[in-house]
Amino acid sequence: MKTYALIGASGYIAPRHMRAMADTGGKLAVAYDPNDSVGVMDSHFPDAEFFTEFERYDRHVDELRRRGTKIDYAAICSPNYLYNAHCRFALRSGTDAICEKSLVLNPRNIDELAEIERDTGRRISTILQLRCTRRSSRCVSAFARRVLLHQRWRSGHKGCPGLCADGG
Repeated sequence: MKTYALIGASGYIAPRHMRAMADTGGKLAVAYDPNDSVGVMDSHFPDAEFFTEFERYDRHVDELRRRGTKIDYAAICSPNYLYNAHCRFALRSGTDAICEKSLVLNPRNIDELAEIERDTGRRISTILQLRCTRRSSRCVSAFARRVLLHQRWRSGHKGCPGLCADGG
């Protein structure tokens, strides 16, 4: 069973994350949101701790860590402009992060997040939501093929048409 923390519990997407946690047998240990309007949380996880002040949430997550209560993932459901800070917090707290959409608003911040990942050994998993149209499906398939070919090339496999300057 995976244990979760949640930042942005009253956000638009948070109920979907809570439902996914519950549907996969997970447990929500602690949640934070400045708004105390998260009744949906009680229907899935009535025993979860909830905080409206980030400082108290931070202290509780740290207490759980020091007591040996492992939080596997922090689901980041806050507004986009806070993703960077909340992902940093999750990694430094010893948890992996799950975040939707773009992780950062400024491209240079992605390198900083990658450095924190290396330093902490924790990871950020990004959920990219796409509308399933025929065109987007073709685009994702083409991208996945290019990534696979690139990975094969990087690991020493022969033949990488279209990605290598020398044609493979």
